[in-house]
Amino acid sequence: MKTFQTFGVLFLILTLEFLLLSACSINKQISRSAKENVIRATPLRTAHIGISIYDPAAGKYLYNYQGDKYFVPASNTKIPTCYAAMKYLGDSLVGLRYGVPEEKGYKDQVIGIKPAGDPTFLEHSFASQPVFEFLYNKVRNQGLKLALFYDSTRSSDGLGNGWSWNDYEETYMAEHNRFPVFGNVITASLVPPDERVKIDSAHNSIPVYSLFKTGSSYFDKLLNQKQTWINRFHKYPSPAVRIGRSFSTNDFYIREAKTVFTTQQIPFVTNGMTTVSEFLGDTLKRKTEMIEHSGKQNLYAYYCENCDIAFFTVKRWVPVYSRPTDSLLKPMMHRSDNFFAEQSLLMVSNEMLGYMNDEKIIDTILKTDFKDLPQKPRWADGSGLSRYNLFTPQDFVAILNKMKQEFGMERIKTIFATGGEGTISSYFKADSGYIYAKTGTLSGVVALSGFLYTKKGKLLIFSTLVNNHQASATEVRRAVEKFIQGIREKN
Repeated sequence: MKTFQTFGVLFLILTLEFLLLSACSINKQISRSAKENVIRATPLRTAHIGISIYDPAAGKYLYNYQGDKYFVPASNTKIPTCYAAMKYLGDSLVGLRYGVPEEKGYKDQVIGIKPAGDPTFLEHSFASQPVFEFLYNKVRNQGLKLALFYDSTRSSDGLGNGWSWNDYEETYMAEHNRFPVFGNVITASLVPPDERVKIDSAHNSIPVYSLFKTGSSYFDKLLNQKQTWINRFHKYPSPAVRIGRSFSTNDFYIREAKTVFTTQQIPFVTNGMTTVSEFLGDTLKRKTEMIEHSGKQNLYAYYCENCDIAFFTVKRWVPVYSRPTDSLLKPMMHRSDNFFAEQSLLMVSNEMLGYMNDEKIIDTILKTDFKDLPQKPRWADGSGLSRYNLFTPQDFVAILNKMKQEFGMERIKTIFATGGEGTISSYFKADSGYIYAKTGTLSGVVALSGFLYTKKGKLLIFSTLVNNHQASATEVRRAVEKFIQGIREKN
């Protein structure tokens, strides 16, 4: 019996030593690969680098290189945004909420709506538009007046905190607001020469022609307002022009270009909800009244010309859903859609706080869901466009681990891109179905964080953040790709 017990103790000691040596071997292998492929790689020798590799089953890090240091994460910021959206937006997106007056005589005259920040409203990626169909039926078919409610004192509209303002004409810099339309971007194409008709010559001494079309009469008018330029180019079948816009207003102009105009997308100024209110009035052929909350929960003042409604009471706001939540989150993560990310954060704010304010909702999430992160981030926006964002690799590992625990890998696999898809369509093609990750890119910044299944079936969580590099982004991504693929092959 004594011999058997001694053998058992020796076996246990040998097993522990083997596991310890195996763990040390894995750590050394990852460390060696990180130095060879990333840290000492020629394109990254002068860069700032942070790497964390975590084994969630064992509950321990396999490797950390400056994992507790802060980095600008670029679009890896969409990871905490995605977590918040997965947790708080439910199965389906609220497109808007509507209420009808309690007072007799008003029920058949007016409908009140409260925006919910849904970015899919008339956005070209989504063919079905249940929210617009709802509004069309109520306003055009039933002839109701439309009252658009808003709380201007608490909302976040326009450009984000720390964005590069001189990129305001780029589509990735579309404004965020409470009630977006068309993704807050105008898509313009040329009107064929034989269809360029006069639009209004009553107050002009020269003919006025339409040169651009958008699919919306409201935005057609905005784009064709610079008639001196329009009249100059309308006679050319395919003029070499580009559309520009002033910084703070929807004052569009045409400038000569080196290439022939085909189509162009350009963000417009939302002016809070003024632009969408004017658009709805023009499209639904019914004046839309914008109404600020009166301060009471259910009682709202209603002012309009030539109507007899002084006020009405709404006791219940009913949600109108637009589409499944994950149908928004997938393109947000796959193509790194900044606009979808910003609006997702505003929608979370609306559902949790009752109003849309990115600063307030970020503060709330940091104090609740993310209160136990290894290092407290500086979180500035939903998309990662802001260079004010600062996260550590260990922060991203912790958030990704929370995602896995709370939502499961099967849901994550439908939202995150794998090799050969989305923003990693040119990378990890041999690892398709084994890596699910989010990229991040700004000038001097390359980030990649996500999940990796190794050849032995082990699931690892990783984050690699590179700042202040002077190489091309492709060189940096290839170096990181080689490093991550090496971990998969040898573990």
